[in-house]
Amino acid sequence: MSIQRCGWCSNDPLYMAYHDHEWGKASHDEAHLFEMLCLEGQQAGLSWITVLRKREAYREHFFQFPIAKIAQFSDAELESKLQDASLIRHIGKLKAIRENAMAWQYLSQELKPQQMNVRDWLWSFVEYHTLYNDVPNYRQAPAQTDISLALSKALKKKGFKFVGPTTCYAFMQAVGMVDDHENHCSFKTGSSLK
Repeated sequence: MSIQRCGWCSNDPLYMAYHDHEWGKASHDEAHLFEMLCLEGQQAGLSWITVLRKREAYREHFFQFPIAKIAQFSDAELESKLQDASLIRHIGKLKAIRENAMAWQYLSQELKPQQMNVRDWLWSFVEYHTLYNDVPNYRQAPAQTDISLALSKALKKKGFKFVGPTTCYAFMQAVGMVDDHENHCSFKTGSSLK
């Protein structure tokens, strides 16, 4: 039986690998969650394949470092990254990664008395389990939902940047908080929920 993929997935090997092995799969790794939240923010106004092709450069510049180190990047360090064409050269987006690292740290401290971490806080928005949507065609998948709107508001309140409701929904799809694989897709798992 041939593999069926979602209609948005091109025949680009990088895109196929992302679709097959990452998108819609539940991630509970804090470093990965932070990376994806930031990368989805980098996408604003661009296609996801553009960000995906630059992902290794972002990892080299940011995501191989602990969140605490990213939070300490100076303006000068961030501005120097504008010289690297392998990144999206937008100072606001680059500074947002640092701001998000700082916000992540603050939120982590705020959650400690509740014996909770940021990973669990994020997953609490979907009640700790993947939501499965009925998606006949990817164009029918929502761009945002009440949950992504609530997550966006909560993240903004905590100081996160580039986390609008559409970005938050894309993040939720990316880390498997929601599974929006098309119904015919070989990688669709679970049962449909309304």
